[in-house]
Amino acid sequence: MIKPIVLVVDDEPVARQSLSDILRLEGYSVSSASNGQAAVEFIRTHLVDLAIVDLRMPGMDGLEVIQVINQVSPETEVILLTAHGSIETAVQALRLRIHDYLLKPAQPAQILASVKKGLSRRSARVKARGDLDELNSEAVVREYTFKDGTLVDLSRRVARRKNREVHLTPAEGRLLRVLLENPGRVYSHRELVLLVQGYETSQQEAPEVLRPLVSRLRHKLAVFPVLVSRISSVRGTGYIYEDE
Repeated sequence: MIKPIVLVVDDEPVARQSLSDILRLEGYSVSSASNGQAAVEFIRTHLVDLAIVDLRMPGMDGLEVIQVINQVSPETEVILLTAHGSIETAVQALRLRIHDYLLKPAQPAQILASVKKGLSRRSARVKARGDLDELNSEAVVREYTFKDGTLVDLSRRVARRKNREVHLTPAEGRLLRVLLENPGRVYSHRELVLLVQGYETSQQEAPEVLRPLVSRLRHKLAVFPVLVSRISSVRGTGYIYEDE
C-alpha cells in the first residue's frame, strides 16, 4: 500500500521535527522544509498529497507558499498552522483554497484528524476527476433503449423517440449517465455535485448547486415520460433513478 506523502513546512526546528515524528508514527511518508522557498522547490519536483504550512516564516510566508501550491500542485490539500490567528488571515487563507486552519499549539489528535480528513477529501476529488474523464470519454459508448422506443445515446448526449430529439449539455449528460448506470442507488446532493461538476460542496450548498441542473434535465426530458418519471428526489437526501 502506498503511503500518503505529507510535507511539513515550518521554520522552527523543534516544531518541524515533532510534527514530522507524529505523522511518521501514523504511517505517513513525511518530508519537511525549513522555509517557504524550500517548500516551493520541493512541491515543484515531488508529488505531495497534503502540506502542513506554518503562516509566519522569514522570507516567503505561508500564504505565499499556498499560492504557489495552488498553481503547481492543485491536488495537494493544505493545512495552515499559525500562532497569530486573526479574522483577516483566516479569510485570506480560505480564499486561497485551504483544507483547514489550525491555531498553534494544536494538539496531535487535532492535527491527525485534520490530516486524515484532508487526505480523504483529496482521494474523493481525484476519484471524481477519474469518473469525469470516463464520463467524458467518447470511446465509451452507452445506449439505452426503453419499452416505448425511447433511445438514450449517452456518448452523444442525445435522447430520441420517433420525431422527438433532445440534446443535453455536458453536465446534463453526466448527471443522466450517473443515474442511468446506477439504478436503485440513492445519491446524495454532495455526491452528485462531486461526480457531475467535479468539485466538493458543503451539505448546505450542494442542493442549491444541483437543483437547477436537475430541473433543466427534467424539463428537457419531459417529452420522454419513461425517463423523467423515473428520476425521483429523495426528501432531504438527494436523487435516485428507479429502474423498470
